[in-house]
Amino acid sequence: MFRVLIVYASRKGSTREVAEAIADRLEADGLRTVVQPASDRVDIGAFDAVVIGGALYMGRWHRDARRFLHRHRQVLGTVPVAVFAMGPGTMDDHAVAGSLAQLERALASVREISPVAVAVFGGVIDPARLQFPFNRMPPSDARDWDAISAWADELAGHVLAHDISV
Repeated sequence: MFRVLIVYASRKGSTREVAEAIADRLEADGLRTVVQPASDRVDIGAFDAVVIGGALYMGRWHRDARRFLHRHRQVLGTVPVAVFAMGPGTMDDHAVAGSLAQLERALASVREISPVAVAVFGGVIDPARLQFPFNRMPPSDARDWDAISAWADELAGHVLAHDISV
């Protein structure tokens, strides 16, 4: 059975929730998954594929996601890697394009890795969990759970079909 490592980098927990939802879909599609923070130590050589998720903050992908890429770049260059970012408060084309550009800048710094799937999902703003002045922002949750599930199903199909070549 194929094993997929899903690591996430999150400050407030919404990226972890998405990583867990992706794991649930992959499990339903017949894959075994392990979900853990990107800052934790792990032997990624024990996995057949890796999914890395991180929130976008102030124009940059979460530091723990970037560090995971750099720390494991040699092994990640030998297994299928999928990447997602959480960020825009809305899923309008302009916001998604800006977030995708931010994610691509982070990925460009690690040339050994060529992701087989890249996605940007809407983010969450919970003013009660933010500091001034961000706690003055209106609450929002732009996560599209159907899109997240569809992305995970597509990824599972690639892994199960051995369709991913890196």
